[in-house]
Amino acid sequence: MIHEHLSKQILLKKNEDRRITRGHPWIFSNEIREIRGTPEMGDVVEALSAGGLTIGVGFYNPHSLIALRLLSTHVQEIDELFLRSRLDAAVQLRRRLYPGGSAVRLVHGEADFLPGLIIDQFGDQISLQAVSFGMDMRLQTICDCLQDMLHPMAIIERNDTPLRTMEQLPLRKGVLTGTAGPVMIKENEIDYEVDLLEGQKTGFFLDQRENRRLAGQYSNGLRVLDCFCNDGGFALNAAHGGAETVLGIDSSEGAIQAATRNAQRNGLQQIQFVREDAFEALNRLAGEGRIFDMIILDPPSFSRNRKTVPAARHGYRDLHARAFRVLAPDGFLATACCSHHIDAETFLEDLQAVARKAGKRLQLLQWRGAPSDHPVLPGVPETEYLKFGLFKVSAP
Repeated sequence: MIHEHLSKQILLKKNEDRRITRGHPWIFSNEIREIRGTPEMGDVVEALSAGGLTIGVGFYNPHSLIALRLLSTHVQEIDELFLRSRLDAAVQLRRRLYPGGSAVRLVHGEADFLPGLIIDQFGDQISLQAVSFGMDMRLQTICDCLQDMLHPMAIIERNDTPLRTMEQLPLRKGVLTGTAGPVMIKENEIDYEVDLLEGQKTGFFLDQRENRRLAGQYSNGLRVLDCFCNDGGFALNAAHGGAETVLGIDSSEGAIQAATRNAQRNGLQQIQFVREDAFEALNRLAGEGRIFDMIILDPPSFSRNRKTVPAARHGYRDLHARAFRVLAPDGFLATACCSHHIDAETFLEDLQAVARKAGKRLQLLQWRGAPSDHPVLPGVPETEYLKFGLFKVSAP
């Protein structure tokens, strides 16, 4: 049903609609001049330009810095039919991108025009996460749609991300429908057992899928160090690619146990996993005179907001400096940053500065982001969060 106007509206300050009309889906609280009606958290609200023209409709939250997450550029009902249509479009795209894939991101939030909603499929189970109040209010409808469309054995919520606190949402995780349990997936010819309730984020990091494959393609005959190895993704791909030896480091005992099981499951015997802080491990390895031909750095985000960017940049510089101390001459460095607050230019600039100080010369061989089931919206830098580079490192 199409309406001329909604009764609940926000009116933007002068010129604050420019970024929105170029395609950005967020309206920040400090961009609003006037609130009309009495919108509550999670309501569908119409956004108007300073001149009174409709910009679109979206989920409203007066207690969040992101006050409105746009869903549509015209006024319409945001009901089950709307959500089902958006979900179906996202699922059909993944079926084309990854036909028969056993683990895939079905919905990537704003980049699939479903702001604040993440949905991953692992075999016959689904893991979802809602980080906006409006989406959280509609989880039952979303589950009903997914049940009708995909008939999963279980739908699990991983709503334990700290991002929810910014929307004043409680942290929780659990089974929403069906019977959940460990699920087997295959990625890059490697078998994994995934625990959707206890694994990282929604259960497993799908965004490094193709970068893990790339690292494996370069690893034949090399001594490989995988820092922040989590459940072993990069390490397993390196071993599968023919690495001579692989050492995986992670501070989580649960991750080390899962990685060890995955190595045994795939018959990869040249891997050792050690529970240790990666920064401390790099210092220890340097002190022991250990040298590696390839080092893989895939740390968690060091920057959750703009205020922490300086500390995060220091953290990345420190990490790279320690890694260079144990990297063999003419070795390979694979390094990643998953914070959208640190752009590619800044990340590369800092890495180059550390390399120069260490007396190293960098050749960039591959520069990548997330795979195509994590689409990017042009003009929305927040959707292009992952940066991954593979470098040849040599003496000048």
